[in-house]
Amino acid sequence: MEASCLELALEGERLCKARDFKGGTAFFEAAVQVGTEDLKTLSAIYSQLGNAYFYLKEYGKALEYHRHDLTLARTIGDRIGEGKASGNLGNTLKVLGRYDEAAVCCQRHLDISQEQGDKVGEARALYNMGNVFHAKGKQQLWGVSQDPGELPPDVRDALQRATTFYEMNLSLVKELGDRAAQGRAFGNLGNTHYLLGNFVEAIKFHRERLSIAKEFGDKAAERRAYSNLGNALIFLGQFNAATEYYRKTLQLSRQLKDQVMEAQACYSLGNTYTLLQEYERAIDYHLKHLLIAQELNDRVGEGRACWSLSNAYMSLGKHRQALHHTRKHLEISREIGDRNGELTARMNVEELMEALGVKEADLSPSESEFKVQDASLLTSPQTEELFDLIASSQSRRLDDQRVSVSNLPGLRITHNNLGHLCGESDPQEPSDDFFNMLIKCQSSRIDDQRCSPPEGGPRAPTVPDEDFFSLIQRVQAKRMDEQRVQLPIRCRFMPPVLYSQ
Repeated sequence: MEASCLELALEGERLCKARDFKGGTAFFEAAVQVGTEDLKTLSAIYSQLGNAYFYLKEYGKALEYHRHDLTLARTIGDRIGEGKASGNLGNTLKVLGRYDEAAVCCQRHLDISQEQGDKVGEARALYNMGNVFHAKGKQQLWGVSQDPGELPPDVRDALQRATTFYEMNLSLVKELGDRAAQGRAFGNLGNTHYLLGNFVEAIKFHRERLSIAKEFGDKAAERRAYSNLGNALIFLGQFNAATEYYRKTLQLSRQLKDQVMEAQACYSLGNTYTLLQEYERAIDYHLKHLLIAQELNDRVGEGRACWSLSNAYMSLGKHRQALHHTRKHLEISREIGDRNGELTARMNVEELMEALGVKEADLSPSESEFKVQDASLLTSPQTEELFDLIASSQSRRLDDQRVSVSNLPGLRITHNNLGHLCGESDPQEPSDDFFNMLIKCQSSRIDDQRCSPPEGGPRAPTVPDEDFFSLIQRVQAKRMDEQRVQLPIRCRFMPPVLYSQ
């Protein structure tokens, strides 16, 4: 029985390393069903199961097993294990938007790592703390219409705290000589300074990230660095330089056969060429984006492509083509329930029809003469559900502040491990501040322990992330007067709509 449990767990580990997380979880669950009296083995299985479910985006299950791991580690006095389990809980809570609880867990990981002299664990905890505050700041940006750098105090505070933790992480991983971790720190520092409006600093860090990505041959990280450099250069007014980075982003996306990123690169290029008033080139890239959005059934992205194409055609004075894409934008906005998009498209339709001197009855339903005919334009061969979280074991703690181990799945209690499970608390065991802080965080949450999704429009995977998309529109809007002075009508840009990737 013992061998069977271990063999099942080893096979689960092998599958997870091969990125077959679904198969891996099946073997780990089978190992739990068999059970074991070896507490270290069971702890490892819990941790692996939690991580596998995290990658499968089954966050409720991930929390369940990381909580089991934390309970077992505390029970047997495994401080390093307790720290790791706390960090894993923090990462999962972060993804679910429960940032205060995530920060408590990550701080626990940091405290234990420092106490135990675990430099690697300390570096990871610092990095995770930075991620929590970075994600918190980004979520607080939803619906904020300020220009880059003009942030509400709470958003700025969260992002500055993220910067502090990333800088501490960077200093430590330099000391450890971990170049890969340095690359991740540089990238996140660049992203945080970008959100803060510190574009020169962002470019500095993203160039460091790019250098390390090339050093490791990490094409995906290289692609991200090119895209981030392009985004930052946009807001310094260096549009031509931005197009070069976006072109490299597009090239790598095609090499990686990543259609979503390819579409985003095309969208970014289309917007940048609009800023440069090179509307024919903008149209070319927006058509490429449109084709990929249609292929991937991204209706929101398709609507954004139609809206962008309408603007570009209007700038060229091609009002009938603009009307076709505006009507398509209106149709999609109605379909997906995008009220702002619908209002904007309706106003644009009315203005275009007035300029053309036509009425609705004069237009064919399909306007097939304006349909995209060339699929050859495409040369190409990153929302989760919310789950019930932290289970009730934390609120039903025993008088000695230990959770009963009788409900740990897969645990076979024998004479060999009974002493570890029932022994007196280690005199070095920490106080209960950790759990008290968690309970305090939880007490302010709604009764059903669920968090509300961030407000904003529907998700569009083929358009760039919310930061670039919202900011690029504001840059475009400021340039509208000088771009459109020759037109008889003026296109109204919709208010910023935020998307997550």
